[in-house]
Amino acid sequence: MKQRKPYIIIFLVIFAVETCIALFVHDDFVRPYIGDVIVMWAVYCFAQIILGGRFGSYKVAVGSLIFAFFVELLQKFRIVDVLGIKSPILRTIIGTSFAPADLVCYLAGTAVTVAWIWLYRKKKA
Repeated sequence: MKQRKPYIIIFLVIFAVETCIALFVHDDFVRPYIGDVIVMWAVYCFAQIILGGRFGSYKVAVGSLIFAFFVELLQKFRIVDVLGIKSPILRTIIGTSFAPADLVCYLAGTAVTVAWIWLYRKKKA
């Protein structure tokens, strides 16, 4: 549990930031782009909470990126409509529209995550 605690705290902070962006920011930059970059940090932290350090940090980061790409692909096939999901919260979490720019944002978010891991390890060594 000790090694999961930092990820839990970081995830909760990022989740709060993402929630604020979703509820209060209605622009053409922060919500669609920065929000998608930040969401990758949340996905990474959530994966680390679940996995508990059983896999290397870089593998978790790449796995998080693959997961995000898969969800975006499901959006292309309108998965929320196919499954008949009516809940606005679930529709927002899963997403309702495919955008190639999202893939770039996810890649950027993962790049920041990988850079942070590298810097942390370098500092620790």
